[in-house]
Amino acid sequence: MLAVIYVAFISLGLPDALLGAAWPTMSQDLGAPVSWAGGISMTIAAGTIVSALLSDRMTLRFGAGRVTAASVGLTAAALFGFSVAPNYWTLIALAVPYGLGAGGVDAALNNYVAIHYESKHMSWLHCMWGVGASVGPYIMGFALSGGQGWSWGYRYIAILQVVLTLVLVLSLPLWKGRGNSAPFAGEPASEGGADRKPLGVLGVLAIRGAREILIMFFCYCAIETTAGLWASSYMVMHDGVDRTTAASLASLFYLGITAGRAASGFMTMKFDDPTMIRLGQGVLAAGVLLVLLPLPGYGATVAGLLLIGLGCAPIYPCIIHSTPAYFGEGNSQAIVGVQMASAYVGSMAMPPVFGLIAQYVSISLFPVYLIVFLVLMVVMHEALRAKRG
Repeated sequence: MLAVIYVAFISLGLPDALLGAAWPTMSQDLGAPVSWAGGISMTIAAGTIVSALLSDRMTLRFGAGRVTAASVGLTAAALFGFSVAPNYWTLIALAVPYGLGAGGVDAALNNYVAIHYESKHMSWLHCMWGVGASVGPYIMGFALSGGQGWSWGYRYIAILQVVLTLVLVLSLPLWKGRGNSAPFAGEPASEGGADRKPLGVLGVLAIRGAREILIMFFCYCAIETTAGLWASSYMVMHDGVDRTTAASLASLFYLGITAGRAASGFMTMKFDDPTMIRLGQGVLAAGVLLVLLPLPGYGATVAGLLLIGLGCAPIYPCIIHSTPAYFGEGNSQAIVGVQMASAYVGSMAMPPVFGLIAQYVSISLFPVYLIVFLVLMVVMHEALRAKRG
């Protein structure tokens, strides 16, 4: 079962960076302006938010195993549709099932792992997601460099997702074997005798401490996506680094996250989730302050970005893994679903907000922007500990 989940996390990361890698070619072939990629990504994000909010209801009815398998299958179908799409508006239509599938599997699989496995596996699984997200663009590059075009890049990933769907379907008996709580196994709640009803967003918000953990997720994703999107531009416009060098150095942020999650898996054997979150916040703060220091050259910025990535590494997986401990297994699926939705809102909305600040005020406010969300995240974590710790 654990092997299946590791393969699932690698495969789930594969499509995430495809649009960015393929869009320069896709936009020319489809006659679409470069800026229109935002329409596709926002449609995917909107679908993801909807399915994440519905994950509690769907998991209660069908079980985590079936929801995961169906969601991956829906994503595979959307990716294959991308590979044969004749125009931009078809891509927009296909982005809806793409997002619905991604959000469903994200919420169901993360909650299942949080309940049934140790924190080290949550960190390592998210590290494997990063591996998949890194490999996806290479597969697209292989298709483009081989003269097959971007359509075959999407087709290759779709084939891999179909294989994963088959593996998940065949593994459904293993999901049923994990524990006695039906909503978290492969069977629907009606078959397992569970009588809990879906909480819904208002029900989640009424739980003591839920608002704090949702704001934590929002702040974390605002930090991660803003840093990932604007680090290169900050080095070019603030530090005077040439564009090619800045693009390469900005990847150190993602390297920090991936390597940090690999290391975090070992550290969770000694430290609990709240301690890991605090350690991550401390390293993240050191990285942001290093970027903020007015030192000559761009070495401090590069080192700071690496530290920001390392600091981000344990926070996301440890927040998810701590959710059942804080709120109970019966409430965790609903809360994790709303957490995912909150995360996607932060990822979708906050980087463009900083773009406006950079354009109309100054890009030098980049580290200050990150500090604001970091401070709010720290305050919310300590408030959560006071209420539920």
